[in-house]
Amino acid sequence: MFSSLPFGYMFLSVMGIGTLLSVSSIHWLSIWAGLEINLIGFLPMLVYQKSVSESQSAVKYFVIQALGSSFLIFGSLTMFSMSFTWDTCINMFNPSTLGLVMLISGLCIKLGLFPFHYWLPGVMAGLPWVSCLLLATWQKFAPLFLVLCLLELNESYMMAFIFCIISAGSVLIGGLGGLNQTQIRALLAYSSISHLGWMTFAILHSEWTMKMYLMIYILISISLFLSLWYSDSGMMKNISNLKNSSSMQLTVMLLLLSLGGLPPLLGFISKWLVVTISTSGPWMSMIFMLILGSLMSLFYYLSLFFSVFLSNLKKFSLNMFKNNNGLVSMINMLNLTGGVMILMIGLLNSV
Repeated sequence: MFSSLPFGYMFLSVMGIGTLLSVSSIHWLSIWAGLEINLIGFLPMLVYQKSVSESQSAVKYFVIQALGSSFLIFGSLTMFSMSFTWDTCINMFNPSTLGLVMLISGLCIKLGLFPFHYWLPGVMAGLPWVSCLLLATWQKFAPLFLVLCLLELNESYMMAFIFCIISAGSVLIGGLGGLNQTQIRALLAYSSISHLGWMTFAILHSEWTMKMYLMIYILISISLFLSLWYSDSGMMKNISNLKNSSSMQLTVMLLLLSLGGLPPLLGFISKWLVVTISTSGPWMSMIFMLILGSLMSLFYYLSLFFSVFLSNLKKFSLNMFKNNNGLVSMINMLNLTGGVMILMIGLLNSV
């Protein structure tokens, strides 16, 4: 993709500079500027496409991100003009509360969290695989870490309750929205919304758990999106016709199950860490809502897995890994050894 896009690597560098500026800033104005620089670097990779659907997705993404940026700058300026301070501690009787609500809304719009999730499936459904990968991973860095900083500055019950509702709603929407999807890009968009809900809930308990969840999600997403890009599969029915026959089918299905959090695959570790850390926290009751949404997500992944596996049972053989390339074998082994990592973490905690 980048070789066919003029100055593609330059746009990637601009994206990286904007993200680093937002994450390293201590002033809301420079944070907003970094997000805008990141948007300027990402938009040309969406606009420079040949199909109409991809250009439409680029326009939708630009409008939504501009709306989120306007909420962000309006909220920060409102808080400053009301209290003449950049302190964002929440108080229901504080006039700067309106600015903080606008600030949270802007970050949720940029991330695609509940209740501002509506744009993400429509945008991802029309983008190519590499752009979907960047949208699902790299574009989440700056807003997610800004949410982390915001929660560290506002350690109050009301703030934690708001983000608990946002995280539970995101996981439930991610589970319900993917049940009737036939397009893999839209399905992965709803999966991204669900995982963002888990990450937001993890922030309330442990920064380390959120970072581990994000690392595992990025690792699985890179492997899955590159596998689908290599096989060029867009609809559910095309999964059974992957170019690399049984080995690539098994790789994609294992990655989908891992993304859904099926034990003992790698994607289960992140959810297991969040559940473990939340059992000793004040929001233990919310974990049942998150598990319910993840079960719905796992339902359509398992339905897809059994439909593909049973219809192509004769193609699967015990020697598929011998005929496979090294990268695919490494991805499969990394997902299959997730249970071993769980046992090791459990043993270390019990010692």
